[in-house]
Amino acid sequence: MPLPESIRRAWIETDYRVRLPHGGYVSIWCGRPLPAPLLALLNHADAPWGYITAWNPAGVRLPLATNRIRQRRLRDELKGDHHPRFGGVGVGPSNWREPSLFVPGITYTQLDAMARRFGQLAVVRGMGAEPAELHELV
Repeated sequence: MPLPESIRRAWIETDYRVRLPHGGYVSIWCGRPLPAPLLALLNHADAPWGYITAWNPAGVRLPLATNRIRQRRLRDELKGDHHPRFGGVGVGPSNWREPSLFVPGITYTQLDAMARRFGQLAVVRGMGAEPAELHELV
């Protein structure tokens, strides 16, 4: 069953921000190429990457403390799998915010499996500088 159009549109219009290693941040936008500072974090120019959160599984708002625990588990799982990760925050059109992680080098298969384990309905992903896409998991 596809996502409702209103949710899909909101996610496509979200500003997916990533904190850069030496300060500042850069934004990923669906349908646009990966920004050069993030492209520089990939092992090679056509490597896969993903943007993922553990907050609010299946779009159900959870208490702040619960979301923080979930996000820490996601970060720990990525660390245990030796995936580099960079903190970020998704900022939606209505100023909705969810802490997230940019993961260079994660395969689509790994990203989808992890997102499903954390109850997510979609992820943002791409290959190298190709346009970012909202990938639905429902």
